[in-house]
Amino acid sequence: MDDLSTRFWTDIAARIGGPMTFRFILQPTMAAIAAWRDGVKDARAGRPAYFWSIFHNPDERRHLLREGWKATARIIALGAVMDSIYQLLVLKWIYVGELVLIVLLLAFLPYLLLRGPINRLARRWISR
Repeated sequence: MDDLSTRFWTDIAARIGGPMTFRFILQPTMAAIAAWRDGVKDARAGRPAYFWSIFHNPDERRHLLREGWKATARIIALGAVMDSIYQLLVLKWIYVGELVLIVLLLAFLPYLLLRGPINRLARRWISR
């Protein structure tokens, strides 16, 4: 189990300086664009911040997560393909746990963290 953990974190850290590092810029940028689009829609509709609503509005949680999934599905799919190619080229094997972690960190997490603040900024901008 200790070897598995060591390999996992070593493989994750090696991605930063390895081939295909452009995806560390590409995926978060695409997620930020999706968050911008949806955050502005939220502001125009008068909805509260996305991340806040997920945790504090259990009735809407499923709908909000599905909405976020739909907004980032292409980005997540692209990230999965790029990480699979990386793993096959460098590691000669596909490790699904590493793939899921990288894709979620690069695609869904930026969307999740940016959509609410963009909503707030857009709401201020629209009110002027």
